[in-house]
Amino acid sequence: MSRSQEPKRALFEQLALVARALSSAVRLEILDFLAQGERSVEELAQVANLSVANTSKHLQQLKAAGLVEAQRDGKHIRYRLADDRVLDAIGNLRLLAEAHLNEVDDLVASYLRSRDALEPVPAATLLERARDGLVTVIDVRPPEEYVQGHIAGALNIPLDKLETHLQELPRDREIVAYCRGPWCVLSFEAVARLRDAGLEARRLQDGLPEWRRAGLPIESD
Repeated sequence: MSRSQEPKRALFEQLALVARALSSAVRLEILDFLAQGERSVEELAQVANLSVANTSKHLQQLKAAGLVEAQRDGKHIRYRLADDRVLDAIGNLRLLAEAHLNEVDDLVASYLRSRDALEPVPAATLLERARDGLVTVIDVRPPEEYVQGHIAGALNIPLDKLETHLQELPRDREIVAYCRGPWCVLSFEAVARLRDAGLEARRLQDGLPEWRRAGLPIESD
């Protein structure tokens, strides 16, 4: 290799470090959880159904690649995404996979579109309709994610509590449900249950991370 190629090869080695960090389904799922808000190692282990030791190992790989940051909070270490460009990278991976992998299209059709054949609501449309009081927005994520940030005015009704709150939801306007992102099954399932109960419902096209990334109104408790 010529001397003129060495800096370029070194840069590609660093790029490969990031790519290797993203080459694990488990680490991608951890990043998806962190896109909802910061969490401790123990909290991530619980939601990802992993051991604490295994979770910590994956987080160290993500940290070495500059994708997450860590901060000590008493006896615990809490992690967060390094910045919103991590969301962009994952979003681009998703779009690339949807465009070129038949397996992805088959899985999306089998597990997601089969639950919801209606067109989702784009973020800009939801913002306009919510400001006009034409929709009720519900966040079906767990409360610990909702409190760290949610669409302004959204009600938190986790999927496992939805049936107990059906009578509280208005029947004179559309309900729009959202969760963690485009592949989050929670909003698909919520919309199916709402329609079974006779309510007019659709889901948001993306999720809370994409809404935040677009600079749209966010509240936190």
